[in-house]
This record gives sequence, structure tokens and C-alpha cells, in this order.
Amino acid sequence: MLKKIPVLFISLIAAAVFLSLVLTSSRGTAAVNNKKDKALRLWETSGHAARTDEAFVHWNGDNPPQVSASCAKCHSTPGFKDFVGADGSAVGVVDAAAAIGTTVECEVCHTDRDSGILRNWTSVTFPSGVTVNNLGPEALCMECHQGRAAKATIDTKIASSGVANEDTSSTKLSFSNVHYYAAAASQFGTVVKGGYEYADHEYDARFSHITGYNACITCHNPHSLKVNLRACNTCHTGITDPKDIRYVGSQVDYDGDGDITEGMYYEIQDIMAEALDTIMRYARAVLNKPIVYDPLNNPYWFFDTNGNGTKDADETTSYNAFSVRLLKAAYNYQVATKDPNNFAHNGKYIIELLYDSMEDLNKSLAVPTDLVSLSRNDEGHFNGGSMPYRDWDDSATYKVPATCSRCHSATGLKNYLTTGVAQEEPVANGMLCTTCHTEPPELFPAPIITFPSGLTANLAGNGSNLCMACHQGRESTVSVNTKINASPNSTNLSFSNIHYFPAAAVFFGTEVKGGYEFAGKTYAGRQPFTNHGGRFNTCVQCHMSAAVTAEEHNWTMRDHNVAEPKKENCVPCHGQDVSQAHKGSDPEMFDFEEIRPGNIPDYDADGNTRESLKDELAGLQAPLYAQIQIYALAKFPTGILYDSSSYPYWFKDLNGNGVLDPSEATSANAFKFDAKLLRAAYNYQASVKEPHGFVHNARYIAQLLVDSIQHVGGNVSAYTWR
Repeated sequence: MLKKIPVLFISLIAAAVFLSLVLTSSRGTAAVNNKKDKALRLWETSGHAARTDEAFVHWNGDNPPQVSASCAKCHSTPGFKDFVGADGSAVGVVDAAAAIGTTVECEVCHTDRDSGILRNWTSVTFPSGVTVNNLGPEALCMECHQGRAAKATIDTKIASSGVANEDTSSTKLSFSNVHYYAAAASQFGTVVKGGYEYADHEYDARFSHITGYNACITCHNPHSLKVNLRACNTCHTGITDPKDIRYVGSQVDYDGDGDITEGMYYEIQDIMAEALDTIMRYARAVLNKPIVYDPLNNPYWFFDTNGNGTKDADETTSYNAFSVRLLKAAYNYQVATKDPNNFAHNGKYIIELLYDSMEDLNKSLAVPTDLVSLSRNDEGHFNGGSMPYRDWDDSATYKVPATCSRCHSATGLKNYLTTGVAQEEPVANGMLCTTCHTEPPELFPAPIITFPSGLTANLAGNGSNLCMACHQGRESTVSVNTKINASPNSTNLSFSNIHYFPAAAVFFGTEVKGGYEFAGKTYAGRQPFTNHGGRFNTCVQCHMSAAVTAEEHNWTMRDHNVAEPKKENCVPCHGQDVSQAHKGSDPEMFDFEEIRPGNIPDYDADGNTRESLKDELAGLQAPLYAQIQIYALAKFPTGILYDSSSYPYWFKDLNGNGVLDPSEATSANAFKFDAKLLRAAYNYQASVKEPHGFVHNARYIAQLLVDSIQHVGGNVSAYTWR
């Protein structure tokens, strides 16, 4: 009996374990089933399940009733399975029409788990022909929500029409519809060029959102398709409607109504109304063939036969009189219309398309649309549609190289400050909160900043060192000397560009030697600012209107618009400057460009001691440029010309006409320097690329300009203040 007890005990334990496993398995199966049931219930509330909607019944009356191969991928379940090859057919193409009666069902996203077809589906090719790789599950969403046309579609149609004059109407220019809910085309912006992008304009790339909320299914429930507004409220506090969300950094009045707090949706709606009005006025005034739009009826654009600007019931004739200019604008208007949630997906891209469409139509309108009150671009730090952020879009890696990433990406500064090493970074649409902040309002700690000269400077206490990390320039006295010393007698020296907006280098003057300082001369440091009333002595205090001390720190997002300091902070003192005293103390009348404290000497020796500091410096730039040209003509085979907007800025005047012709403004025609001319040209560029040097340190700029004039043979005896 004693020997049997352990056996019985073991049997009981085994039975208990078995029963536990069965119960656990049952509970697990039940949990899985409950999860599936919940997903199914959510799906049934979505547009993907709306089997009576036009998107799924459009073909029911056809003969035979079937979803055409050109539509089946997105409007039927068997069509999508055909496209991804889940039915054993070729991948990436729909081979046959699909049966009617299905919607976007479970199998579309959950087909054959063992095959791994969808699990490995991470690349999407857009109508422009651009393929976006390394996507996650959102690749499945993007296969359908990408639109069916692009800039390339319009360009091909225009080229094949043979219509050369942009303002000639032609029946050969039929309308192209981007199609419905082209959300991915909006979100990726210029990456996939879903809108019509005009030449010589830059456009925002993929919409930059915070990590974790930058893909379709991280914002939308994948089954109900509803947006998780609670997650939005983490940052966009108090918002109950996504239409009220305004982007961080959007501190300009896009639609010109005076409200810079309204949601992006409302900004876009007003601009869309302006664009539609411009389109209709162009068709009437330039083509003499009025047009009207109907968002509910294909092909959307119709002849406005009675010219009343409204689509009447009897106006059913499709518009077939597009000109090249009108076709582009009408397409962009449709792009904005057919992604009704564009304000969330990439509102800035939509604004850029609409603004540029109106700008193009204005070229032919006798009474153009007033664009002065509208804004296309954000302040520079958030201006994704500008060269400082778009210069690397055509790179093979779509990355900003390590040499540029610290200042031209959203993540580069943070990573540089964290690791001490600059590295390749993804392209961006401008800065993000996380560019400067660990968590607002906490800033990344920025150590004492080392400038290109190797010298250091510090504006510790309120984040100004973060500004200085980028606005320091990329050259200095030291680097120019290094280049010259390597070939002191060369007449083939390449230009050294200080880079753009080197405000900190000018602000600190000789303390960091950002300009070229000539031996035996003395130069101003930041002395002009040490007695600035004890306030507004740093980047942040002036440009972000922040308090002097951390205890007074109470910024709002509006304070982050660093394009211009607040005028009311300057008026109490500078409102009485001799150059603008006549304007009184009204901040609205104040003009930064007219600043001239009463103790300023006559820098340019023109006898005018009432002109602004900006004009004083301009009065030195002109004679330096003239002396540079005189020196070049005496020492080199050709003259020299400058263009601040064309790299590498200095060019040979091949035909000697004193004008930079388009054929001369090329890198192949770059001017090569000797040591003297390089030093002078460098300082001229420094004065130009710091357009607000008259505020940051006018005396330092004036000294650099006068000494450069002398260096290349000019007479500086009139500048007695030097």
C-alpha cells in the first residue's frame, strides 16, 4: 500500500496538469476568438465594409457585372489577392477582373499567414514611378491610398498633346483625376510627387510627426479606421476635433485672415476657395471659356454655360478646353479635394501646391489674385519647402550627409550633442520639438560652443548655445589662412564660403574670428552688446522674447517664431533712433532695418549720419565689390561677378558685359582666386550671408569691409573712424 501512494499521487498531479493545460488552451482560444470578434465588429463600422457604397457597387450594372482589372486591386478582395500574388498569380499586377460582391475584407490584410506574402510587403511604387522602401504594415494601406496620377502623369499628357503655348485651350488636354482618398500621396509630399510641382519651387517631403505616430495604423485603428484622438491629446491638448489641430511651428497666417491659431483644416479650406476662384477667373478672362467645379460628379470640371460661377443642374458638358496652365492648377485643386484629411496628412504640401498654382495662373491674369496676404512657407526653422531641407532629396540614400546633418535635419543636432559625432541623418521638413528639447520645456544641454576657428564662446543659461551650434558659419580666419598657406602664390584658389546666417560668428566678432581678420588690425568683439540695458543680450532673449532668467521662463509656441524679434521690445529705445524717430513709438511702425543708435559713426563716409546701420554697411559693400572687380580685371584674364543666390557665388565675366548671364552662372565657370582676392571676397560674402549683421555687430562687419577694400588696393582714407 505504501508503495502505491506515490504512483497515485503522481497520477493525480498529471491529471491536474492536463486539465490545467486544457483550460489554459481553451481560455487562450477564447481570447483569440474574442480578439477576432472585436476586430470584426470594428471593421463592420468602417468604410472598408460599406458594401452598398459606390466604391463597391459601381460595376454591378456592367455587362458582365465584374470589377475591372484596372480597379480590382482596391475595390475587391480577390483583386487585391491577385495583385499581391496570394492566388498564385504574378506579383504586382492584377491579371483579371474580379467578381462583384466583396469589399476590403479580412483576407486583404491577413491573407495566408504561412506564405509571409504580406508580412514581407514593405515597398510601394507610386503613380509617379517612385518606389518607397522599408515601410512597415502601412505599405498595405498605401497600395490603395496613393492615388492614380502624379506630376509625371500631367507632364506626359502635356508633352503628348503638342500644345506649346501655356495659355492655349485644347481638346487634347483632358483632365486627370488623382482619385479618391490619396492620403499616402499627400503624406509623402515631394518624395512621390503626387501633386503637380512647379519648376524652381521646393516642396515639403513626408510629413514629420513624432516617433510612434508617423504611420497609417499608428494614427488610425486598422479595423474601424477611426483616429485615436486620445493619443492626439497627448500633445494637442484640449482638441476634440482633429480639424482644430495646428502644426507645431506653423506660426504664419497661411490664408491671410489674421488668425494664426486656427486648425490647419481651416487654413487650407480658405486657400482652396481662393484657388478655385482664381481657376474660374482664369478660364473666363484668359480662355474665354468659363469653368465650374462639381466635387460629386465625374469628371468634376464642367462648362459654366451661363457664367454664374455655380454648377447648375443643366450644366453637364464636361470641360474639354483646358490650357496647360489651367490643367496643372485644376489637377492640384483636385489633389486637395480628394484627400479630405490632407490637413492631417501633410497640410503644408497642399498649401504649397495651391499657392504655386495661383502664382502660375497670375502670370496671365490682368487682375491677379492677391497673394501678398497669403503665406506659402513657415519661418525658416520649420520651412520644409526650402532648399536648406530639400537639397538632399535626390541623393541615393535620401539622407543628409554627416557634414550637413547637424543643422539641416530634425535629428542631427540632438545626436551630435549626445554623441559628439555628426552622422548621416534622414531628410526632414524642418525642426521638431525634439530637435532642441528632451521634453518641452526642457532643453538639451549644450556645452560651450567651439567655432570653426577653434575658439569657443558661451551664452549659457537659456538655450542660446543650441542656436550657436548651427549659426556659427563654417569658415574663419584660420581656415582661410590654412587654404592660402598651402599654396601661397596660387591664382587657382577655390572660394571659401562662410555659409548662411552666421549670426553668432558676427555677434562675437574677434572673439571667434568668423570674418577674415587682417594681421596688424584690431576688431570688435561683442562689446556693443554688453551695455544693452542688461537685457536682450542672447539669441533666445531677442528672437524668442524669452525672459532673461530661468525663473521668468514661460514661453509659448508662438515665441518660437524666430524670424523676427518682437518690435515692442525694441521701440522703447530704438523708436527714437535718428533714422526712424519720425515714426514715433508705435510698434507697428517700427522697422528693424532703420535701427541707428545715436553714437554710431559715419561708417561709409557719405556724410549722412541719419541713415540706418543697414544702409551704412551697404555703403561699404558697394565700394568693396567695385574694388574687387577692379583688382580682378588687373590680375586675371576675365572680370569677376557675384550672385548671392547661385553657388559658388563668384563667376568669370566671360563676355565682359558686367552682367552675370545664365550661361555664366555655373559651377564650371567658378572664379579662381589669388590670396588677396580670396580674403576680400570672403569678407564680402560674410557681410552678405549675415543679412542682419547691422543688428548683431555692425562695427565688426564695417571693419572687415573697410580693411578688405584697402587689402585689394582701394583708398580708405575717408574712413577716419577705423
